[in-house]
Amino acid sequence: MQQYLSILKQYWGYDEFRALQGDIIRSIASGKDTLGLMPTGGGKSLTFQVPAMTMDGICIVVTPLIALMKDQVENLKKRGITAAAIYSGMTQNDIMLTLDNSVFGAYKFLYVSPERLATPIFLQKIKQATVCMIAVDESHCISQWGYDFRPSYLRIADIREILPDVPVLALTATATPEVVDDIQKQLLFREPNLFQKSFQRSNLVYVVRTVENKEEHLLKILNSVAGTSVVYVRNRKKTKEVADFLNQNGISAENFHAGLKNETKDAKQSRWKSGDTRVIVSTNAFGMGIDKAEVRTVVHMDLPDSVEAYFQEAGRAGRDEKKAFAVLLYNNGDAVKMRKRVTDTFPGKEMVRKVYEALGNYLQMGVGSGLDRVFAFDIGDFCAKFKLPILISYNCLKILQQAGYLELTDEQDSSSRLLFIANKDDLYKSKLTPDQDKLIHILLRSYTGLFTDLASINEDIIAKRLEWTRDKVYEQLIALAKEHIIQFIPRKKTPYLTFVHERVETERVVLGKEAYDDRRERYISRVKSVLDYAKEENICRSQVLLSYFGEKETKPCGKCDICQKRRETELTDEEFETIRLDILQLLTSEELSINSLIKKIPVKEPKSLKVVRFMIDNGQLKENELMKLSLGKN
Repeated sequence: MQQYLSILKQYWGYDEFRALQGDIIRSIASGKDTLGLMPTGGGKSLTFQVPAMTMDGICIVVTPLIALMKDQVENLKKRGITAAAIYSGMTQNDIMLTLDNSVFGAYKFLYVSPERLATPIFLQKIKQATVCMIAVDESHCISQWGYDFRPSYLRIADIREILPDVPVLALTATATPEVVDDIQKQLLFREPNLFQKSFQRSNLVYVVRTVENKEEHLLKILNSVAGTSVVYVRNRKKTKEVADFLNQNGISAENFHAGLKNETKDAKQSRWKSGDTRVIVSTNAFGMGIDKAEVRTVVHMDLPDSVEAYFQEAGRAGRDEKKAFAVLLYNNGDAVKMRKRVTDTFPGKEMVRKVYEALGNYLQMGVGSGLDRVFAFDIGDFCAKFKLPILISYNCLKILQQAGYLELTDEQDSSSRLLFIANKDDLYKSKLTPDQDKLIHILLRSYTGLFTDLASINEDIIAKRLEWTRDKVYEQLIALAKEHIIQFIPRKKTPYLTFVHERVETERVVLGKEAYDDRRERYISRVKSVLDYAKEENICRSQVLLSYFGEKETKPCGKCDICQKRRETELTDEEFETIRLDILQLLTSEELSINSLIKKIPVKEPKSLKVVRFMIDNGQLKENELMKLSLGKN
């Protein structure tokens, strides 16, 4: 174990491992397939990064989160550890270069999206590399029983057949017992091997508040509990509305969602991490890889799609092990919204086929063509041209992905691309400014094939070579484009769509039981579990959550809203008798309504009300037609 502690200290600066990290490291380092089930913020990455540093060869890390992939690569590089990433949207040249470098041992860690993992070129190249370990992050994505199943994850089994002796470390923060078994089955574990930390968060207080005005109650929470907060909402528009509301009421807040530019997101995260901003109001895009220990409150303004998602997001509070609050705001309108969410998430099969046909026409692909073609995809433009609703169309595309027709990646940055329209002779005859002439010479020295096809360029590198600002490079490129010397497509943020099956006739699109019907039923079941949690009035919140994840023999937390309510109504024999005598004394002289009687008793209302109800039920008090109480027959 000492060698792992030395690596931990040298590269990460920690003296010891957290609970479970050491056990997982010992297991995977000994060559055993291992599943690590660790709560959000438990330090999952170190369980493969540390042991891999002591092994010969490269560690392949599979993750669906491209933004997190890039962050981890950069963080490893900052620590002096070689790392690279391969994901959808990279140019073929960049992918080949990264793979070749991996084969020759240039990297210790190669992060790869599941879509890229099983491509023929990846499988061919990785055979030539020395691989020490395969780490599968967010491994619940491989289970059809999981809340975030992704078909591309099933391809991980292909790489296991090529590298049968390489151990697999599967990691996830949330999984039911059913999903735990399925992960090990799908990843072809040689034998079951689970390391699990209890989902119990003893410092976290779970609260559900049934309120009509959620914004006002949010303000009340933030004014009552000091410290940093994350507020989750369902859509991008609402992030700004709630953030503006908080700022108007004296609480510093910023909004956050996946559609923001990377530099904007980084700046907002930085201000929140440093404490300059107290509250981040976000969609579920916020939180992955964000490890801020002293978050005091996580508030959900809307219900999430699953208990797993709620548990992960709520778990971002109180990682410093000090008291923190996870608050869910609920009202009757939420149940209606959840039912609509089911129909939006699973549109009718005819609608799915309609979107498929429109997509083929939009991309100008004939029946029988399109296999393995990759497109930068603007869903807003697509929906506008075919008069389709965006949310429903997006969910139709996700269903088509589950059915094996296409793959749609999350939004990511695509590099700027350039092609010379003017031929070389025309170029030399053009009346260029000195700056344009310098820029063209640098472009031609830095890149090949600029006269034959759109090529990816990097404005930052060009600016450095010319000793210009990036803005000046951009302005000069735009000027050359206006003069029809070049075609210039600026860098933009876009999803990518890949056809993994040639286009078929619309009526032949198969949406089978597994891809549609079974998934819809499981989604409905998960939605019901969230609603049940929100409407629960008797069972401890922590016990409800722990039971969902398979922990049955648990005790009430004593802190959640339900436990507090129960505590307020619990009576000792002495308290009961004192309240009973007070009631008898008050009713000897006059009849009183229940409300009037309760107000006159010098204890908390729930306790006195409990005694009144007991006395009525047992005939010690009676209620007349005017709803006033008097002494009963006893």
